[in-house]
Amino acid sequence: MTRAGCFPGTFDPLTVAHVAVADAARRAAGLDRVDLVLSEVTLGKEHLGDGDAQRRADAARAVVADRGWLAVVVSPHRLVVDLAQGYDAVVMGADKWRQVTDPAWYGDDPAARDAAVARLPHVLVAPRADDRPEGVELLDVHPDHRHVRASAIRDGEPGAQGWVAT
Repeated sequence: MTRAGCFPGTFDPLTVAHVAVADAARRAAGLDRVDLVLSEVTLGKEHLGDGDAQRRADAARAVVADRGWLAVVVSPHRLVVDLAQGYDAVVMGADKWRQVTDPAWYGDDPAARDAAVARLPHVLVAPRADDRPEGVELLDVHPDHRHVRASAIRDGEPGAQGWVAT
């Protein structure tokens, strides 16, 4: 039986840290495959526009083509709990975990949040900068990857272009 993980994200662009986190999750949870899962309309990023998910998915597919354990999926779902349904594990950065556990995304209803979080498969979280959430399994990702940000690449910050996955 194939064990698969779901790694939801915008991946705009796919970074070396995204690939390192996916690989750390594969090793930590004994996954055969990790799917980079993009929402057709990313929650909280509705400004990206129609067709943007497909553009990002195509760019990511070009990068992962030679990594047989890594795939790209586009989903109509928006909440991580829905994106992760059917997977053995869900992978995310500490910043995303903070969003997943924020009641604001569930109508400010902590009970709804708790019910959604309880439906998640095995949660694997990559530390970001100095953010190391408690109560979840933290992935062993090299500290160099903890400061990588796709937004820095998009903003043209000096040195950030080297973070683009190839």
